[in-house]
Amino acid sequence: MSGAAGAAQKAEAISDELVAEHGISPDEYAVLLKELGREPTITELGIFSVMWSEHCSYKSSRVWLKTLPTTGPHVIFGPGENAGVVDLGDGLAAVFKMESHNHPSYIEPYQGAGTGVGGIMRDVFTMGARPVANMNALRFGAPEHAKTRHLVAGVVSGIGDYGNCMGVPTVGGETNFDARYNENILVNAMCVGLIDANRIFTSAAKGVGLPVVYVGSKTGRDGIHGATMASAEFDEASEEKRPTVQVGDPFTEKLLLEACLELMAEDAIVGIQDMGAAGLTSSSVEMADKGGVGLMLDLDHVPTRETAMTAYEMLLSESQERMLMVLKPGVEPIAERIFTKWELDFAVIGKTTDTGHLVVRHGGEEKADIPLAALAHAAPMYERPWVPKPKQETIAPSDVPAPDSILGALEPLMGSPHLSSRRWIYEQYDHMVMNDTVQRPGGDAAVVRVHGTEKGLAISCDVTPRYCSADPHEGAKQAVAECWRNLTATGAKPLAITDCLNFGNPERPEIMGEFVGAVQGMAEACNALDFPVVSGNVSLYNETNGVGIPPTPAVGGIGLIDNIDDMTGIALKSDGDFLLMLGEQTGHLGQSTYMQVMLDRLEGAPPPVDLNAEQRTGDLVRTLINDGAVLAVHDVSDGGLLVAVAEMALAGGKGVALEAGPDNIPAHAAWFGEDQGRYVVAVSPGKAEAVFRAGADANVPVGALGTIGGDTITLPGEDALPLATLRAAHEAWLPDFMAQG
Repeated sequence: MSGAAGAAQKAEAISDELVAEHGISPDEYAVLLKELGREPTITELGIFSVMWSEHCSYKSSRVWLKTLPTTGPHVIFGPGENAGVVDLGDGLAAVFKMESHNHPSYIEPYQGAGTGVGGIMRDVFTMGARPVANMNALRFGAPEHAKTRHLVAGVVSGIGDYGNCMGVPTVGGETNFDARYNENILVNAMCVGLIDANRIFTSAAKGVGLPVVYVGSKTGRDGIHGATMASAEFDEASEEKRPTVQVGDPFTEKLLLEACLELMAEDAIVGIQDMGAAGLTSSSVEMADKGGVGLMLDLDHVPTRETAMTAYEMLLSESQERMLMVLKPGVEPIAERIFTKWELDFAVIGKTTDTGHLVVRHGGEEKADIPLAALAHAAPMYERPWVPKPKQETIAPSDVPAPDSILGALEPLMGSPHLSSRRWIYEQYDHMVMNDTVQRPGGDAAVVRVHGTEKGLAISCDVTPRYCSADPHEGAKQAVAECWRNLTATGAKPLAITDCLNFGNPERPEIMGEFVGAVQGMAEACNALDFPVVSGNVSLYNETNGVGIPPTPAVGGIGLIDNIDDMTGIALKSDGDFLLMLGEQTGHLGQSTYMQVMLDRLEGAPPPVDLNAEQRTGDLVRTLINDGAVLAVHDVSDGGLLVAVAEMALAGGKGVALEAGPDNIPAHAAWFGEDQGRYVVAVSPGKAEAVFRAGADANVPVGALGTIGGDTITLPGEDALPLATLRAAHEAWLPDFMAQG
């Protein structure tokens, strides 16, 4: 290191308190000193802080993430790139990923959620793909909590405004309310893009002496220590972290998208990386490490929007809408012309080297000189102590009190915060922009047309946190299986998943046990269903004052429909058609929505997932769809069988005359039990017998439920429930709740 840097180093004494403020433990600092061979400068300490943070290094989760299946016949790129890539055939590929923006969204919901959407879209178009669909998975606190309404309004507005301004449809998602998220909400954003399978761009900076180029917005002080904040739990001072929340500009991101895609067509790029968490630091380190080169950066050339920014601030800023590129020699004028045309900043800020070091200069001084291996590979990898979560006893259906009336219970269930319509949310999103959305929010999975083809891409996000809280292993299995099931219900062949693993403090053995159990459950389901993990994110330390969120391993999956004309939805279509149920029924009520809403209880083991039965039943459903044997399909999930039937009836505006349930299961367990691996299908009278035969051949139970027609739902021995009454209850809760603010 130069004499000037050495003098600066002495002026910036590194105290134990300063090291602790940077989230580096004493043991980790000892490793840092060994790797560096000396005491770091303050700039170097900041670089280590973000690169060794939980958010960037996955130091508590890497050992377990390696156990997930990541390869398969459709996988082009698995974990390790900006996003995963799967083959769609005919020279096309899908690029997709899910990430969290939890802590920022709690502190500043509008900007936190909006920049989460912007960041996940950059991950996708960095690969060369044009984003075609967004999804989100949102977890808020109890409706009665003082902050919930404010957080819902801010998050939904932030998601809608950013996606709408970008011209990318938000096509679906899920929203939960649970008091266990009162002080730490979750905002998980997913994006899917389409790409020429022969034109995929990666982040590796291969080659020496190549120009390193900064493009996009100017750098400010917003978001400094964002990655570090995301790697620590909240306390009473969390509101003071507002300056660490990034500020987004979707109009600039739209320009950046178009400029990047235009430059990609010029065959000028060697490597490209989004400046996301840890900003310029992480992007430069990851690009150089993957390319096996060193990097020299001169921060005097970084475009800034604030005066007197230090090297520390520029390297750690998480200002949005920025990219780092390594270009082929001599193409800088072409790139500069394109980015100038789109009114974006363009600057050559460094070059690749053969040193294997990250060297940073600013103001004529050397501010950092760090072996890249120390940043990319020497971060501690912990095998943290863990204890398995104790299993809960299975609750017998007969031990759960029954309601006075089955249909009388349906109305409050459908009108509860847990099952009410999310229309108030998704109508704030433009889900039709680009004109390729063919299945809108409200069904099992969204479907977008692969532009210019007959293919359809089905997309779903799923997890049931109350299941995962009771049994992380079984709950995570169920999340994967439900995502697979939702894709299947449209007629799609499930291809692969991304994930967003949201947990509390991994330094607590019981929380680490939840994480381990969930990863093991996911791996089991992904292997059994041939549904590999190609990208994802881990979000830990989601807790406040030592109280963690429920384990929430969100799963986002995509599936392929060969011909969009074969797609199915949930809406009932014709009077006189029959309703059938496919799958095994036992009436499992533990951890059910029925117990939660009607009895104000959440207890017992969650419903078990039989992965062999899941596959048999799902494969049969896809065969029936492809053969044109079924007219509508809906998987059975939250609320059980009667809720699934009611959702189909409301979607199609058609009533249903239901038959009495089975004699061997209590009626409330048969109608509200949440047994897994089931589907409700509508068939014409002429096709019903063929479905029964197909079920017998596939070893899948098939049972008659009732007949479609009229404008009520009826059950023998009960007063009819008008669809208009049910619809009013289902649609009212969320807009009424939000209007109270």
